[in-house]
Amino acid sequence: MATVAEPHAKAEPALKLNFYSHATLECKDIVLTRKFFDEFLGFETVQMADVSFWARLGGDQIIVVVKSPAKAKDTMPFLNHNGLDVGTEAEVDAAYEVVKRDAEKWGLHKITKPVVQHGTYCFYFWDRDDNAWEILCNPKGGYSWGFTMGDQQGAGHMSRKFARPESTLTKGG
Repeated sequence: MATVAEPHAKAEPALKLNFYSHATLECKDIVLTRKFFDEFLGFETVQMADVSFWARLGGDQIIVVVKSPAKAKDTMPFLNHNGLDVGTEAEVDAAYEVVKRDAEKWGLHKITKPVVQHGTYCFYFWDRDDNAWEILCNPKGGYSWGFTMGDQQGAGHMSRKFARPESTLTKGG
């Protein structure tokens, strides 16, 4: 059995897929959530049904947002968060201030302070629908830099010493 530290050979995939097109999030109120995506997050949205809309930001991958059929919606676990990239660490700090400032208006909660981890500078928050978001500093192309660097060894992506792009090294590098 291969370990994380051992390079692995690329196997021929069982499925012949084209690309990763979308993910799905639940919401409690389709109108309020679409307004949050439009006015706060800055996504482009299109209403697809009375109970759903599609949202995209900066690319072709979309988030399908669907009104939860359940009376109570579960809180998204921390590790299942959604990443939103900005270009600099100063932009992470600025976004953090906006999230704190507008928290009451948009129902934002569990707002963490910006920190260096998993190869970047970031912070997290949960929205009124209990979906988790991360705002992070990444160079153009997002986490594609990890594929350029290749497999990493050592302490892992939660380490402050994790190898990361030079553009993300001004905070705690």
